[in-house]
Amino acid sequence: MAKTFEWPWQYNFPPFFTLQTNLDTRRKQIEGWCDLVLAFYKYHKRYVLDVTEAQTSELFSNKKIDHILGVKTINLILEELQSKGNIEWEDKKKQRCFVMWRTPDEWAALIFKWVQENGMTDTVCTLFELRAGDDTVNEEFYGIDMWMLKKALGQLELKGKAQMFEAPDATDDSGQGVKFFS
Repeated sequence: MAKTFEWPWQYNFPPFFTLQTNLDTRRKQIEGWCDLVLAFYKYHKRYVLDVTEAQTSELFSNKKIDHILGVKTINLILEELQSKGNIEWEDKKKQRCFVMWRTPDEWAALIFKWVQENGMTDTVCTLFELRAGDDTVNEEFYGIDMWMLKKALGQLELKGKAQMFEAPDATDDSGQGVKFFS
């Protein structure tokens, strides 16, 4: 039986959707929203948040209590997530961001653990095989966004545990690969 996302209690509490004036309460409110955004994105394995579409999303619009989070508050939450290292803006206008519910280092550790457990050190595999191959279907990183996969593999490169490459005639992501080192 598929598990459904469990909303925190405050999601059904109307004041949660109104930016609080008391600074302590506001801090807790923003913290609650940050936790909710990360949990929601992790559960749904999503990686990109579009600010324009955010207000109409299930995350920021609770139809049950007929409340929508304002754009100003959404931007405050995103600023807080950025300060914690959980988002990275895709554009300078701050319209789309990558949500990192797991850091690139954490993804790198998971991927390298799989590489070691499956005897893949000193071998080459494509980035497609890592994110969508039959051998990784039961791994947490299965279906990982290509942007995040490259960030994680970049961390492994910095540690001397991997080297990414691209086939000279590649026109898309299918020509990208990585070699892992022991």
